[in-house]
Amino acid sequence: MRLKLITILLLFFTITLLSQDSKFSVEANFPIPIGDNFLGKNYNGIFDVGAKYKFLNHKTIDIGASVNFGYFQNTKSGATNVNQLFDVKIFPIQPRIFMEFNIPSLEKFHPHVGIGYSILIYDAKWKENTNADLPADIDDNENGLNFNIGLSYDLTRKLFIQAHYDFIKVGVEDGIPDKSYNTNINILKIGIGYRI
Repeated sequence: MRLKLITILLLFFTITLLSQDSKFSVEANFPIPIGDNFLGKNYNGIFDVGAKYKFLNHKTIDIGASVNFGYFQNTKSGATNVNQLFDVKIFPIQPRIFMEFNIPSLEKFHPHVGIGYSILIYDAKWKENTNADLPADIDDNENGLNFNIGLSYDLTRKLFIQAHYDFIKVGVEDGIPDKSYNTNINILKIGIGYRI
C-alpha cells in the first residue's frame, strides 16, 4: 500500500516536471512540532522536503498540487518505562491541493491555504540496550485530514522563503483514548524554496 502510494506520487510529479508549461517548485523546510499532543511532546523535527505544481494560474489566485515528505525522531532516552524502550521515527507523507493568492499591492508576498490527506509512517525499533525477550520491531501508520496555511516571500524571481502551519487530524486505534492529545497534530514549518 505504502509503496504503491509513493510510486503514484513520484510518477505524478515526474510527469508534471517534464511538461513544457511546468509551474514547478521544490522546497526544504525545518519542521517544528508544536502544541499539547503526542508529536509536540515527544518528537523533534529533522527535515521536510516538498514539491509543488501549479496547474491553474490566474492574476489573483493559483491552484495546484503539492506533496511533502518529512522525518521526526523521538526525544526519549533511556529505558525507564515501556514507552522509552523504542527508538521511534515518524515519516509523514502529505499530498494536498493548494491555493496561492497573488496580491497586486504586495507582489513578493504569497499567502496560501491547502487541504489534503496525511499518512504518518511509524518505524519503531527496540533500543540496543534492552535485554528482554522482545517481539519484532513495529512498523505501523496512521492517517487523516490535513489543513495547511502559510506565507511565502520572494527573494528573487526563482528563490523564496516560507513559513506554514499544518494541522493534521488522525484517527486512533481501539484502546487508545479519542482525545485531542492523541488525534490533533500541529506542525510549524520554516524553509526555503526554488521555482524551476
